[in-house]
Amino acid sequence: MSDAIDAKALGKVAVLMGGTSAEREVSLMSGSGVLHALRAQGVDAYAFDPAARELCDLKAEGFTRVFIALHGRHGEDGTVQGALELLGIPYTGSGVMASAIAMDKVMTKRVWLAEGLPTPHWVLLAPGEHGAARVRAVPDELGLPLVVKPPREGSSIGVTKVQGYSQMLEAVQLAARYDPDVLCEEFIDGEEVTCPVLGEGDAAVALPVIRIVAPEGAYDYQHKYFTDDVRYLVPSGLPEAEEREIQRLTLAAYRTLGCRGWGRADLMVRASDRRPFLLEMNTSPGMTGHSLVPMSAKAAGIGYEQLCLRLLADARLDTPLPANA
Repeated sequence: MSDAIDAKALGKVAVLMGGTSAEREVSLMSGSGVLHALRAQGVDAYAFDPAARELCDLKAEGFTRVFIALHGRHGEDGTVQGALELLGIPYTGSGVMASAIAMDKVMTKRVWLAEGLPTPHWVLLAPGEHGAARVRAVPDELGLPLVVKPPREGSSIGVTKVQGYSQMLEAVQLAARYDPDVLCEEFIDGEEVTCPVLGEGDAAVALPVIRIVAPEGAYDYQHKYFTDDVRYLVPSGLPEAEEREIQRLTLAAYRTLGCRGWGRADLMVRASDRRPFLLEMNTSPGMTGHSLVPMSAKAAGIGYEQLCLRLLADARLDTPLPANA
């Protein structure tokens, strides 16, 4: 598809990377990959770290389009998207509302449940509910094992798989270092899968499903980005009907949140009945050497450079500027 895209016509492009979130290190890796890919395709692209520079510099320096390679807060949560709307600079990925909802795993679950989409049961512990008695009662509601996580972080940061009551307090304290709210979630025993999406609305397309096989099921931050111990299977090896159902569910989850451009849903397939459950939607997925969207796109015949160019060409605003702006 990239042969139909005029790289020069995309103008002066900023690749936003780094930022201030707990995922800064991953974002710098993603942004570096995207920057090199765009330059290799002839795009006039430059690195831009919002942690070091004011966003208003984008307007002052004549940037006409932005590729968001930020992850986590102040990058994936609607805040940067809102700033770019005010600046009138088109950007990649979802708009303000979809980005804000998808960044909050609890709000995402509420929206999905309202639409009848399956997601694991959960308990939300607000800041005043981190005492020992309340925390130790959570396994009585969700069973064991269970998962404790900060609801507004990504890349498995602050996540603990809790096997027993004695681990609960420490797990909640760890998650609370990243978020005042703590999400406790039913553990779905089965296979972890992920499914990327490109496009918007009825035209959105689900890419091939990736099955993730991690050492002892530990698909954590270290394994995601800094080791080669995890196996990523694409083709997934799942029965064709299961793959289709995961793709159908992912598209429904993506459209329900109002996502556009691209995204990636993470799911668990329960071993007992092969039923898929939605965990979260990533609206600014990783683009590192270990990242999953490029891996799935490659299986669909879309190379990394092509993918970056296509995403950039789809950049837009929630509210288009008037023609005379």
